Amino acid sequence: MNAPVNIDHRALAYSLPLDKLDVSDPQLYFDDAWQPYFERLRKEAPVLYVPESPYGPYWSVTKYRDIVQVEVNHKAFSSSDELGGIMINDAPKGMERTSFIRMDPPDHDVQRREVASTVNPATLAKMEDLIRTRTNMVLDGLPRGETFNWVQRVSIELTSMMLATLFDYPIEHKARLIRWSDTFICDLNAPDAPVRTEVERYAEQMRFTEHMNEIWEDRAKKPKSFDVISILAHGEETSKMTLRERMGILILFLVGANDTTRNSMTGGLWGLSQFPAQMQKLRDNPELVAGAVSEIVRWQTPVIHMRRTAVEDAVIGGKQIKAGEKVVIWYISGNRDEDAIERPNEFIVDRKRPREHMSFGFGIHRCLGNRLAEMQLRILWEEILRQDLKIEVLDKPVYAYSNFLHAIRSLPVRIAA
Repeated sequence: MNAPVNIDHRALAYSLPLDKLDVSDPQLYFDDAWQPYFERLRKEAPVLYVPESPYGPYWSVTKYRDIVQVEVNHKAFSSSDELGGIMINDAPKGMERTSFIRMDPPDHDVQRREVASTVNPATLAKMEDLIRTRTNMVLDGLPRGETFNWVQRVSIELTSMMLATLFDYPIEHKARLIRWSDTFICDLNAPDAPVRTEVERYAEQMRFTEHMNEIWEDRAKKPKSFDVISILAHGEETSKMTLRERMGILILFLVGANDTTRNSMTGGLWGLSQFPAQMQKLRDNPELVAGAVSEIVRWQTPVIHMRRTAVEDAVIGGKQIKAGEKVVIWYISGNRDEDAIERPNEFIVDRKRPREHMSFGFGIHRCLGNRLAEMQLRILWEEILRQDLKIEVLDKPVYAYSNFLHAIRSLPVRIAA
C-alpha cells in the first residue's frame, strides 16, 4: 500500500479505457478518491465486465436499480461460500466461515429465522436504557478543549460495549472482541493488518471459536437467556451445529455488530461537519434525528460492496451475464446514484425518504441487525444534542485500506470546554 499522493483522480477516472476501470483497488478507498470513478461508471457503463483485476474477472454493477435487481434475485445470484462467497476475493478453500449471509435458501432461511429473536423489537426495547446510560458515560468522559481521536474514544468504545452485551461477555475484556473482529475482516495487505496470511487469520478464527465454544457449551446447560450465544445454544437447529458452523455464525455476529455501527458513528460526525447548516438544522430540530440516522448510514455506506456468483444465465442492465461469473454490486455507488437519490452527494438531515438507501442491502440478505445499528446511532445523536456538545472536527478522516469495509481509523476532534 502506498501513502496518499496528489493524483488528479477526476482526470484519471475519465481518461482510462472503460475495460481498465477497475474500482476494486483498496487504495481508492484509503485515499477517499473513489467518487469520480463510480460517477463515470454510472454514466457510461453501469454494468461493466472487468476482464482483469487482482481478484480475477468480474461484472461491476454500480446503479441503484441494477444492484437491487441482483440482490432480490437470489435464485440466479448465489451468496454461497461454495461458489466464492460474498466478497470480491474468493473465500479461501478449506478455511470458509459459512453462515447464513454466505448461504442460499433453504439453509439460509432456517439459520436466519433461528437467530432473528436476538434483534427483534422486544429485545431491542430492553437494551435501550442500557445503551443510553453507556452512551452518556462515554460522552461525559471525553476531554474538553483537547484534541482526541473520535474513533478510539467514542465509536470503538461504544461498539465494544455493545458486543459485550450481545454476547453477554465480560465487559472488562471487550477489547478482545474488537481485536478479533478487526483480524477477521481486515485486508491482508493493509499496513495495520494484524495478520498477513489466510492461514494466520484462520488460526485466530479457531482460537476465537474454541474460546466462545466453551461459553456456548456452558450456556446450553443453563436456562435460555437473551444473549446471542444462549439463543444459538438453545435453538432447535443451531444447537446441533458443528464447531466450524459455530465459527461462521459467531464471526458474523461479531463483525456485523461492530463495523456498520462503529464506522457510521464516525462517518456521521464527518458528514455533518462538511455541511454545517445541516448540523445547525439538527440542533434546532432534534426530532429530525431518526431520519438523520438513515442519512448517516447512506452517506457513510459502511459496506462498500457485496459479491454474488451467477448460477444461471441472467440479464442485468441489458448485459448478458453467464452462469459461473462473478458479480460485484457496489453499495457505495448505488447510494450516490443521481437517478435514485436526489442530490446524493449532499448530507441532508431531513431527506424526504431517508430509509431508501442500500447500506443494509435488499431481499433475503437485508442486514438482520439494522434496527440495532440505527438505535445505537439514534441514541448517540440524541445525547450529543441533549448535552449540546460543540464538536469541532480538526482534520480529514484516515480511512482503512479496504475495498470491502468503508472504515475510518481516525478522526481528530475537539469538544469546546
